[in-house]
Amino acid sequence: MTAPALPSFVEPCGHDVYAVDTGFHRPRFDAAYLVLHAGRAAVVDAGTNHAVPRILEALAALGLARDAVDWVIPTHIHLDHAGGVGLLMQELPAARVMAHPRAARHLLDPSQIWAGATAVYGEAEMQRNYGTLVPVPAERVDTSGDGLRLSLAGRTLEFADTPGHARHHHCIWDEASQGWFTGDTFGLSYREFDTAHGAWLLPTSTPVQFEPEALRASVERLLARTPRAMYLTHYGRVDEVPRLGALLLALLDEMVALGRRVAGLGEARHAALCEGLAAIYRDSLARHGCTLAPTAVQQLLALDVELNAQGMAIWLDREAGTKR
Repeated sequence: MTAPALPSFVEPCGHDVYAVDTGFHRPRFDAAYLVLHAGRAAVVDAGTNHAVPRILEALAALGLARDAVDWVIPTHIHLDHAGGVGLLMQELPAARVMAHPRAARHLLDPSQIWAGATAVYGEAEMQRNYGTLVPVPAERVDTSGDGLRLSLAGRTLEFADTPGHARHHHCIWDEASQGWFTGDTFGLSYREFDTAHGAWLLPTSTPVQFEPEALRASVERLLARTPRAMYLTHYGRVDEVPRLGALLLALLDEMVALGRRVAGLGEARHAALCEGLAAIYRDSLARHGCTLAPTAVQQLLALDVELNAQGMAIWLDREAGTKR
């Protein structure tokens, strides 16, 4: 039997896992995942509202009806992961949402998270990138717990509470593939930076709940399961997990050291954070054998440098307030 013809934005990851490129920002930047088993499906992360047609098209290409989806599972509530959940649920009549306990209320009423993001990006940018957020009815939302095991037609998915990037973040262990769906906990890995040495990745400290000690503990917990693969929302399946885990933690330490050095710079701190982060990533990529032009590297990482600097500033301010 021949495999189904898939749209160009759907990538098989093995073990009946498929990455759906949501089209957010640029190709292969943001993924939603379909997990299939015995004619049933789960969606892990849903991208934005603009991703919904692609997810539905992917289901159809894989021969699945919309009522074959049992679960929609956002790893956390940031809009590039969960902004499309409400709209998607309107198209999936049998599905339920499994949310982190701290995230569930924002799915029922997304007004607070919309207001917070709008304060950062502005109304026009929010509409362009995300569209209007749709609430999920309360009776269709369940909450995870650390260690909760969920059956997808007999395929076990296990939840782990993984703060550090956000306090409302859980990761999902897929027993069949021996891999984690990591959201943003295991960092960002863009295929443009792949070299003969393999994939490269960096931590993400996007506002507003970056906590480096908690993030280190969460990463170490994921690694302790000795996974064969990580399924990153940004972007795709990565292997060589021990090497990437060591790289992620080393870069996290460098980011923390940078934050400590510039903490007291006042108005000059943001620029120093941006310059320091860009240098950390540039030097790491050079060691990784990246041959992209410096301007290309700068362009690919510009958004992450800016958001990581903002998140680090909030962490430094919170830490300073705690010490007073």
